[in-house]
Parts: sequence; C-alpha cells; structure tokens
Amino acid sequence: MITVQHLAKSFRLSRQQRRSREDAGSARDNIVQAVGDLGFTARPGRIFALLGPNGAGKTTALRMIATLLRPDAGQIHIAGVDAIADPVAARRKLGFLTGSTRLYERLTADEVVRYYAALAGVSEEDYRRRRDALFGALGIEAFAGRRCGKLSTGMQQKVSIARTIIHDPEVIIFDEATSGLDVIAARAIIQFIRQCRTDGKTVLFSTHIMSEVTKLADDLAIVHGGKLLYSGTFAEFTAASAERSLEDEFIRRIEAAESATEAAAQPPTGART
Repeated sequence: MITVQHLAKSFRLSRQQRRSREDAGSARDNIVQAVGDLGFTARPGRIFALLGPNGAGKTTALRMIATLLRPDAGQIHIAGVDAIADPVAARRKLGFLTGSTRLYERLTADEVVRYYAALAGVSEEDYRRRRDALFGALGIEAFAGRRCGKLSTGMQQKVSIARTIIHDPEVIIFDEATSGLDVIAARAIIQFIRQCRTDGKTVLFSTHIMSEVTKLADDLAIVHGGKLLYSGTFAEFTAASAERSLEDEFIRRIEAAESATEAAAQPPTGART
C-alpha cells in the first residue's frame, strides 16, 4: 500500500528560469511550488492512475514517493514503512520505473538484471527463479545476452522493468512507462502491469495516454498545479462525468480548474491596482 498525506515540495528557480518566467509575463517569485497538500492512498491488488497535464506535479510527487526527492512537508508510507524517516527500508519495498530510464550500454540484459539483484541482496536461488519468470513474461530471453546499447527502445524498457522488480517489491511505480514505445512493446508492458495487479502488488502509474487509463485503472487521481482535483475509483469518476470520453472529461476538469485559478487571481471589481 502507498499512503500519501499533505505532501508538499517547492523548488528555488535558477536565474535562467526566473528570466524565462519574466519574459513570459509570469510572477517574479524565486520559489515555485511543484506539489502542495497532496494526499491519496493506493491499495494492493489495484492499479492507481495519477493524471495531470505537463507541469502538474506528477513526476515530482512520484519521485518523492520513490524516495528520490525529500518533501518539504507531509507523510509517505510504503507498505507500512515511513519513507521519509527510513528511505532505505522503503526502497526495499518498491520498484520505480520511468520512461526515461537509462541502462549501462556495455552490459548485457542479463548482466544488468543480475547486478540489480545483487544490489538488493537477492539470493542466487531467488534470483534464478525470478529472472526466469520475468524474462519469460517480458520476452527478454531472446536478447538476454546482447549488450543494452544494441537493443531497441522497447527491448531496453523491458530490461528496465526486469531490473526494477527483480527484488520482488510489494509496490511498483510506473512513470510514463510506455513513453516512446511502439504498439507491440507498449502492449507487452500493459499486460505486465495487469499481471502485477493479479499478483497482489500495489501499482501506481502515470501516463498521458488516456486509453491506458481506461484499460488499467481501478482508482485514479487528477493533479493540477500541484494540488488534487479528484481522487476516487475509476467507476465513480466515469459515473460522475459530464463528458462521454475520459479525455474530454479530463480536459473539462483541467480547464475548470484553470478558470477558477485565474478568477481567484483577479482583483475584486472596483479594487485599486
């Protein structure tokens, strides 16, 4: 299970970033809040989708959950472990995969996965069993002996999945896992995410591809401006939708939030400026 409460994170802008914001007519603040007071729960045996437009704070939130960033405020628990107080213990419970994951090009697929198993302290017996199961499920066996630098993007992503979960984590986070993949490779990863749910894992994923949400999500949250717009089951979301498609309903809610933000930023009628 993943439990997130009152999560917040701000960043200090670089000089170049401040200049870009000023050129665009934005505020001249040196601090930007990426995530503010975010909270949700992802449960075992279910797939939780985290959605939002670019810059909404999704990736920042996922990196905090994965212990790659330390939050300014809030609480994160991974399978019962306080991820802020004990990030090392939390990492043993989770696997984190992004669409921008890189592999060491001179190692073979087999060597990469074995290396990460060793880092996680996986025994030789468990390694062989998990390695055979993962390579079979993902179709890696055919290129297991090839160097990663010679593999296609889809092949590399499959190897990344195998190295991410070779230690059999209870919680798996997928951040844009199918980004840039062809249809066949993306389909294999979608099938694998479904298998993780069947295996009782807690799965948290983000994507810009709404068809993936429709295929996979049991629960979902929508984030905009670092804040939560919606959190609930996918069935509840579709039942309350004003639009016929998930994409249209997502856009409607984002546009409504942006309009509300703009209205709140306007001075009251008759106020001096």
